[in-house]
Amino acid sequence: MDKFREECGVFGIFGHPEASNLTYLGLYALQHRGQESAGIAASDGTVVRHHKAMGYVNDAFNSDALAKLPGSLAIGHVRYSTAGESLVANAHPIVVDSVHGQLAVCHNGNLVNAGELRDALVRCGAIFQTNSDTEVVVHLFARSRENGVEAAVVDAISQVRGAFSFVMMTKDRVIGVRDPHGFRPLALGKLGAAWVVCSETCALDLIGATYVRDVEPGEVIVISSAGLRSIKPFGPARQSQCIFEHVYFARPDSFVFGESVNEVRTQLGRTLAQEAPVDADVVVPIPDSGVCAGIGYAEASGLPMRMGLIRNHYVGRTFIEPQQSIRHFGVRVKLNPVKSILDGRRVVLIDDSIVRGTTSRKIVRMVRSAGAREVHMRISCPPTVSPCFYGVDTPRRSELIAATHTLDEIRKYLDADSVAYLSLDGLTSAVRGGKAKYCTSCYTGVYPVAFPRDEAAYLQLALKLNPEPASPPEEPEHSIGFRDFAKNTLVG
Repeated sequence: MDKFREECGVFGIFGHPEASNLTYLGLYALQHRGQESAGIAASDGTVVRHHKAMGYVNDAFNSDALAKLPGSLAIGHVRYSTAGESLVANAHPIVVDSVHGQLAVCHNGNLVNAGELRDALVRCGAIFQTNSDTEVVVHLFARSRENGVEAAVVDAISQVRGAFSFVMMTKDRVIGVRDPHGFRPLALGKLGAAWVVCSETCALDLIGATYVRDVEPGEVIVISSAGLRSIKPFGPARQSQCIFEHVYFARPDSFVFGESVNEVRTQLGRTLAQEAPVDADVVVPIPDSGVCAGIGYAEASGLPMRMGLIRNHYVGRTFIEPQQSIRHFGVRVKLNPVKSILDGRRVVLIDDSIVRGTTSRKIVRMVRSAGAREVHMRISCPPTVSPCFYGVDTPRRSELIAATHTLDEIRKYLDADSVAYLSLDGLTSAVRGGKAKYCTSCYTGVYPVAFPRDEAAYLQLALKLNPEPASPPEEPEHSIGFRDFAKNTLVG
């Protein structure tokens, strides 16, 4: 389907005898955030062991693999690569042994200055085993001259810039880190005496844990036998929580950034109905992404909502396409229209976003072929006009239909009778803090954390930046350079 690709999901638990088994379940709940690889590291208090593989969580692990991960603390990761190739070498956790001891690292987000840090480290003799931006952090940790694990972790993460929610583990503690801008979510929970940290609260629900609070932007939490300790090593920064978590990425049963995803998405639908009403017979959400907004749209418009498109939930990652052409095959294998609902009716199709428009076009035509008299497309977010540099795999700007076409051109391309998007004000009004706390760069092209000016080639490869010159990004609120390891001074 023509959607943004999810980022990654992280999970960690301290103080439970079945830590690796619970981490497996937690990753299962977070599978929607990444489907390329899965990995778990566990410790029995003396040594960190790990296992990772390509594929879904249930492909990567079985009872034998989990039995080889004993201990009462564990961390895990599901990955979709936004920087670095889709290879098992780039899968997380990344586990290293250094002068500070063993460290396992799981990362959700993207480090915009990873390229320049990597170059500096290579010049100082570092040897990289992956092309993941996260490996930069473990090298910074290993080379830190600070005393103790916690000080070395803080030293390392103080040198990176961008979006990061880390879950790390040593042989005797779990560490959670959220970047000062708070781009990516990180929730804290408890299961009896055990502490849990994870990307979304749906992972807490599955294992029976209770949500306590979010890890705050710029906070480092250290969980050990002494309990939980909070460190706040960063200076103040503008909050820039990713609004797309509420639009699409997170599961609707999760609480993200302290708010119910289901309630936010339903409110987006209500506001969309107020902003873009249409004289129609039935509201049909595109499953599963448009269901919450469809409920809100139907509620506010007074129109009935019917499931006029049925999703096949058993489609795997790959399938064999027939040699003979079957109309709309690529979409129909995942969605099928219900003719009795659509035939002869004026239909409002609800979805959360349009990226390239290719899938939306096929769905509109499929609904028409099922007998719909009119098809009106309504989108519960603003037009996406800019790529993301903070952990979301978005296409080049030239591939985003809203960046290159007018609204009427989009309508004609989709073969719809009308098309309307939710306004930016309508989007931000549905979340607490609105524009003051959320990043909306994919809708505005205004980036809260600048990427290095000499990183154009790196970003072009890893983050799908346009080949043509772009407007200069905003200057960062403060400049973070890289350490000259020989002198142990900050330069750049």
